Amino acid sequence: MTTMTTSRSTSRKLSRFVWHYVEMVIAMLAGMFALAPLWPDAWSARPEIGALVMATDMTIGMTVAMALRRHSWARIGEMAAAMYLPFLVLLVPFWLGALSATGLMMAGHVIMFPLMLAAMVWRRDHYWH
Repeated sequence: MTTMTTSRSTSRKLSRFVWHYVEMVIAMLAGMFALAPLWPDAWSARPEIGALVMATDMTIGMTVAMALRRHSWARIGEMAAAMYLPFLVLLVPFWLGALSATGLMMAGHVIMFPLMLAAMVWRRDHYWH
């Protein structure tokens, strides 16, 4: 007996890829809103601590979602790095006074999303199916 495997169309793969990205963003938002009330207000008073706490909240949400989808810890770690890296890099200009607190938060988030997409494209064999 012969079995035939059917391959998904490119448009179907692309839609699954995009949906996976959207799912991660939703999970990040859920983590941010669910975990934010757990932290002391004094932490949010310092912009650099607030940015890192928010990145942590979003990373926890994304980690749970990726773990439920049975991604490897290596892929989860790469995505977590893509989420933290912008904030860590931007702390230097913030501390030097070249970036405001609002700029830190805005730029960190703006850079985070393309980095996440880049991680997905780099490892497309894990996301493109």
